[in-house]
Formats: sequence, structure tokens, C-alpha cells
Amino acid sequence: MIRAMSDLPVTRVKVAIMGSGPAGLTAAIYTARANLEPAVVEGTQPGGQLTITTEVENYPGFPHGIQGPELMVSFRQQAERFGTQFIVGDITKVNLSERPFVLESDDRRIACEALIISSGASAKLLGLESEKRLMGYGVSACATCDGFFFKNQEVLIVGGGDTAMEEAMYLTRFCSKVTVVHRREKLRASKIMQERALQNPKIAWAWNSAIKEIHGEPGKGGVTGATFVDVRSGEEKLISCQGVFIAIGHQPNTKLFEGQLDLDENGYIKVKGRSTATSIPGVFAAGDCADHVYRQAITAAGTGCMAAIDAERFLAH
Repeated sequence: MIRAMSDLPVTRVKVAIMGSGPAGLTAAIYTARANLEPAVVEGTQPGGQLTITTEVENYPGFPHGIQGPELMVSFRQQAERFGTQFIVGDITKVNLSERPFVLESDDRRIACEALIISSGASAKLLGLESEKRLMGYGVSACATCDGFFFKNQEVLIVGGGDTAMEEAMYLTRFCSKVTVVHRREKLRASKIMQERALQNPKIAWAWNSAIKEIHGEPGKGGVTGATFVDVRSGEEKLISCQGVFIAIGHQPNTKLFEGQLDLDENGYIKVKGRSTATSIPGVFAAGDCADHVYRQAITAAGTGCMAAIDAERFLAH
């Protein structure tokens, strides 16, 4: 039997935080220390994208690096230490038309005076089983995060837009060879980005090609190669490589807010000026759901701090 919305038990909090990645947990630490008694709704992937990242070497304070899941456990423990409440599950409905704002999951409603949205963004992937199995073991959706691990190695990058070209050129700082795999014979990237990439001697091209399979084993050295298929002829080709970077875009996890908050043409939440304030007073956005430029753990944590301070000031006034 499906329960009516009015029958669901209600949890009342001053601040609700949607998402438990670096942005959400940093917001939790700051709001908890301000005695705002935050509740974090963890979502389907507690800890965010860092939980599928193996080695993190660019987060300040860890000179020898740290495993992504371990870093997020530390974030959570720090938030818990100050009294943050954690709620398991996903929010399926939101009502931001009046305060308190109401969030609804399968088993409860959460009423809050201020809301911090840190729902993140999901990398668009190829949908291969081998891609999923080798994610973090040679397969990556972030060259800035992981390029350093591929010094003097050969890698592939999938995509044909500005992001793919930027990441391909970034990877040439470390890799001996970067092969761009693109389904068409022309790039979608801007002209200047195309020119820079085409002139780079470390970048090779696999035109009219798609990756059919990524080869390797997580516990045995990771990625060892990939099989291409020519989208015109169907001919297959095996290439040796040590890494595969997916650069076909990101999708912000903001569908719940369509028609309620101002979003840009790609679905990212719009914020006002240098703040984290959204188009509705009392609702703030932090991390990758509002940031399509940097998408780093450290920048997400920074905006989580900003959102917490913005929420505290909002509630005080």
C-alpha cells in the first residue's frame, strides 16, 4: 500500500543538506559547529564521487595521498563529531514554494528552514560493463584528478568537445601518447581548441571510432588496452594502453529542482554573484551541482563552507 504524503512521519530541522560528498559534509561541519543541527540526506552514493576514486593525491593535508573512500569517512566522522544527523536514502520530491521547505523520501518528510543542495553531478559514461569494473583502475572521468598517475604511459580519451580537448592537452604533460577516440570525423570543440589539439605532437586520433571493450583486471595492473570499432565499417581494432579517460560531459543531479529553481541550459543551479544563494531565499547550492568549471573535491568543499555561512547568516536575519 502506497502511503499518502500526509501520512509520512516528519523530521523537522533547521538546515537540511542534500548530498554527502565534500560539499555536503563540509557544509555539515560548519552548520553543526554553528549549532544549526543539520541533517544530511546521504543519497544513493554516500560520500559522492570520491568513493569510486582510489588514490587522492591533490587534497591538501595528505602529503602521501589518501584513498577516496577513506577521505570521505574522515569527512563524515568530523561532521558526526559536531552532532550532524544522517538520513539514509534519496529525496524523491521537493516543495520549495513556502517555508519550511519540504523534502520527501520513501519513508519520511523533512521540513527545514534552510536547504543546502550539494547533490553533485554524474559523469556521462559509455555504459560498458568493463568501464564500470575498471573505474578507478585505469578508467577515469577526470584527467585533472588522475592524469598524474599516468606518467610516461599511453592513454585514450573519449570525446570531441572542448572538455575532451582540454583534458587531452592536459594529459600530454604526463603521458607519452594520448589518443583521442571520437565517433565522428570532425570535432565538436571550438576552433581554437581544435587547432591547439591538432597541433600537439603527443596527440593521436582515432576518427569514426567507438570503444567496444576495455581490457584489464582491477587487481592485476588495471587497464591494459581497448577494442575500438569503426562506426562506418564495423571493423574492430585492439590497441594497447594503460588508461582510458571519459570526457563526454557531466549531468548535474538537479532534475528535482526543475521548475522551482533557476537552472542554466545544462541543468546546473544558478547562484547569485559570489555567494551560494539560489533564486529562492533560504536555498543554497554547493559543489558540482552548481559548478561546471572546476569540479574538484577541494573547490566543492570550499563552496560547502560558503553555503553553510550563507545559511547561517540567512537564518540569523
